Amino acid sequence: MVDLDTFLTTLYVMVDDFCKSQLSSDIRPGPQASLSRSEVVALTIMSQWSCYRNQRDFYRYAKRHLRPAFPTLPDRSQFNRQVRRHRQAIVAFCLHLVEVMQARYVEYELLDTTGVPVRNIKRRGRGWLAGMANIGKCTRLGWYHGFRLLAAATPEGVITGFGFGQGSAKEQPLAETMLALRCQTHPAIPSVGRPAVGWYFADMGFAGDTTHQQWRVLYGAEVITEPQVNSPEVWPKAWRGWLHSTRQIIETVYDKLMSFFRLDRERPHDLTGFQANLAAKVALHNFCIWLNKRLGRAPLAFSELLDW
Repeated sequence: MVDLDTFLTTLYVMVDDFCKSQLSSDIRPGPQASLSRSEVVALTIMSQWSCYRNQRDFYRYAKRHLRPAFPTLPDRSQFNRQVRRHRQAIVAFCLHLVEVMQARYVEYELLDTTGVPVRNIKRRGRGWLAGMANIGKCTRLGWYHGFRLLAAATPEGVITGFGFGQGSAKEQPLAETMLALRCQTHPAIPSVGRPAVGWYFADMGFAGDTTHQQWRVLYGAEVITEPQVNSPEVWPKAWRGWLHSTRQIIETVYDKLMSFFRLDRERPHDLTGFQANLAAKVALHNFCIWLNKRLGRAPLAFSELLDW
């Protein structure tokens, strides 16, 4: 186990080194912000643990217990504005952890989607994110109102890239967008990460011989899925069982995001706030894997990582 002060100190030092060495200087006109970019990024990542019910709960804790380490904590509304402003820095740090662990150099990555509710589906009215989040359906939640998250993960559970669309978005269009953006030197959405070195393993929602051929030609992406029900090709039972067992890791990754980092409980009022908090959850997930490996622990053993 790691005590809370050691965890936060390790996180802050790593974030600060990254921001100073990898990002351009954070200079803007007007009064100087009360917190540096490194402090905002580290606190935002730390705030995603499920022991804090929400951002408000974490900020109450920070004002009571973290003042010695962060003496210039501003009002919560000002902190939230800084979080939204530095959301790209959070994304960049998340992907930096992937490179630090050299996580991309594996035989395959796992590709899958899941629903992320941002509003009770039974509520009336348009809601805060009208026109952006909408009603979708996934195996885990059934019908929900929110976004559909797409992520790529390694066999160890490291998230190498992610993105999201409306809840009603389908798997194949989301995957094609990610694969296309990954081929660009400077993608418009940097959270998608870099191309996989090996194959992509996915479920039947991504199946289609013609589609796979297009992805292979256009993006150099080899996507492996079980054949569709009406396909003349039939896999042996042993092959199907192996693929299903291999893909369990992406289910575990999503479970960590939902249960340990409260992704299921997000109720954002602003799209940029959702983007920042989603990136912070992925960054915390990858950082915990990095720390577990440094300590000689199982990569996804999060439950006993911190001595609360």
